[in-house]
Amino acid sequence: MDVAFTSDEIRFRDEVRSFIAEHFTEDMRAKSKRSLTGYLDKADHVRWQKKLYKRGWIAPNWPEEHGGPGWTAIQRYIFETELARAGTPRVLSFGLKMVAPVIMAFGTDEQKQRFLPDILESNVWWCQGYSEPGAGSDLASLQTRAVADGDDYVVNGSKIWTTRAQDADWIFCLVRTSTEGKRQEGISFLLIEMTSPGIRVEPIILVDQTAAPHHEVNQVFFDDVRVPQSNRIGPENDGWTVAKYLLEFERGNAYAGALLGGLERIEQIAAHERSDGGRLLDDPDFAGRLAALQIEAESVEMTELRILSSLQSGQRTGPESSLLKSRGTEVGQQIGELAMEAAGYYMLPFDRDVLGFGSNEPPIGPEHAMGLAGKYFNQRKASIYGGSNEIQRNIMAKLILGM
Repeated sequence: MDVAFTSDEIRFRDEVRSFIAEHFTEDMRAKSKRSLTGYLDKADHVRWQKKLYKRGWIAPNWPEEHGGPGWTAIQRYIFETELARAGTPRVLSFGLKMVAPVIMAFGTDEQKQRFLPDILESNVWWCQGYSEPGAGSDLASLQTRAVADGDDYVVNGSKIWTTRAQDADWIFCLVRTSTEGKRQEGISFLLIEMTSPGIRVEPIILVDQTAAPHHEVNQVFFDDVRVPQSNRIGPENDGWTVAKYLLEFERGNAYAGALLGGLERIEQIAAHERSDGGRLLDDPDFAGRLAALQIEAESVEMTELRILSSLQSGQRTGPESSLLKSRGTEVGQQIGELAMEAAGYYMLPFDRDVLGFGSNEPPIGPEHAMGLAGKYFNQRKASIYGGSNEIQRNIMAKLILGM
């Protein structure tokens, strides 16, 4: 395995950095600093994604035939890493990185022509309908029903922890279409328009969140919602196959860029904060813990590069996406904890009004401490969403270690 970048790849990295420096404007940088989740409001998100689309870089994981840039796996990795390290707005993954690959792999030609162009241009906003109040990591327990009625399904039930559903135009859902056989065998994958009669979105305000409409997660209710059967992806009752394919993309994200960027920010904080009359950064105990996390982050990076080496030869990510998800989220949580400790007492005031979009309130304490508490709280969920890390370890034990 060769993990060193070639001269062409280094030139590409510099090109990406130049694009970010030019198009990641000061107002967007200021808003990103205040964001606890990496999300901005919908208008700013669409504005950023339209810039990427115009450059031809919005869908690095798409094949050229559908509008992708034709990059190698290494170029995709460099691109994602540079965006993360620069702290740019998070590209909304639900459409571009999750449902789009599913439509490409399992959709009909008509479905590809209908949905993919609008996803590519960021004309539509998607959300994900997987988890339910009684079905989280045990997703096969889902109870939202879709009953065939003529050319439609009639959908009843609810989905929970639905990220940015308040802004979404469409939702992709796992629904139960049969109660026969194994639980996994009666699930189908549906695309549902959010303006359909009978859909209701209720906000869930978390401890780290501002109030609606700028909150992150919701519960979505379906009350006799009619959905054309033509919106089903793949065969009826075979949605579990589609769902597992999608989860490879949800779990197999690039984590190293965000981890290394987080460590750089801790170094900046520790260079300003004091300890025993000197810089916190020079404190041996703190420096040792920072170095230990640097090693962990670089280990994640090496794992990502190793997987990229396999992707270059045409292999799929497969169960190793569980390894990335579990280790990447855990190291991210540890970095958030160390950032809180570096800021000291200034991390204690958590004034959500200061962090709200459009707020003119001055932060309490230095700017580098703004939002650290909220980010820490928000990171608690990272080891749970997308399948808890305990579930990921079971997958690794079974499919990687053969236990």
